[in-house]
Amino acid sequence: MATYKVLYNPKSNNGQGEAQVKALYNLLEGNDLDMVDVTKFNDVKKIIGTLAADEKLVVSGGDGTLNHFLNDIDGMDIKNEVFYFATGSGNDFLSSIGVEKGNLVPLNRFFGKLPTVTVNGKDYKFINGVGYGIDGYCCEVGDEMREKTDKPINYTSIAIKGLLFHFKPVNAKVTVDGKTESFSRVWLAPTMFGRFYGGGMIPTPDQKREDGTVSTMVYHNCGKLEALMVFPNIFKGEHVKEKKIVKIFKGHSVTVEFDKPTALQIDGETIKNVTSYTVKI
Repeated sequence: MATYKVLYNPKSNNGQGEAQVKALYNLLEGNDLDMVDVTKFNDVKKIIGTLAADEKLVVSGGDGTLNHFLNDIDGMDIKNEVFYFATGSGNDFLSSIGVEKGNLVPLNRFFGKLPTVTVNGKDYKFINGVGYGIDGYCCEVGDEMREKTDKPINYTSIAIKGLLFHFKPVNAKVTVDGKTESFSRVWLAPTMFGRFYGGGMIPTPDQKREDGTVSTMVYHNCGKLEALMVFPNIFKGEHVKEKKIVKIFKGHSVTVEFDKPTALQIDGETIKNVTSYTVKI
């Protein structure tokens, strides 16, 4: 019998995290599970410091929960086995590595191999992607709605309304490995380490985390109606056929600068009023 310390986020998947994490009792039947609500006790380093040598750790939640954990442990030398059990609504990390929800994913192999994004002078690790533009706007609006209601957030609806009415495209400069290009009417400018983000969007279909690079997609130079018509294709990765309005870069160092402050999201976690970000790997 093994002992598992389970760090779970009850708020994941619109408040379904606590109910869904109970599936671990069947998945790990016969083992001892110690459940810790990370919203009540979130000193991850302290928790890891108390683990016995043979104790295992499980992180349970959505992509945002996983992001917080990876940033909390950055720089630590963890000897214990660490697993991820997804209870999020989008679960883009699982999609990127080809694992179905309901399975335990070994995490240790991903430690120390993640890119860093610098925003407003602060560094963050990320495992999926950095969204800038309409995707950051959607996260910002979703966060505001979540504070007012317990109902599930429809991000597709937010995106459509944003494209048609509320989000205004910006001008941008994108610098990849020292080479800069300028773009007008930019709707999206994400940088990806995995292939999926935003609950199933595939902005850079050829991105492979094993290559040790990141990919940046610029969705630009189109009006709101064309932007809306092509937008659904991002969920299939087919938007890349639209060469006039989609450009993809690959590299080790990326800086994206907007001429107006815009919300940005890192693995689903929102940062407001951002004018630039830099990713390095």
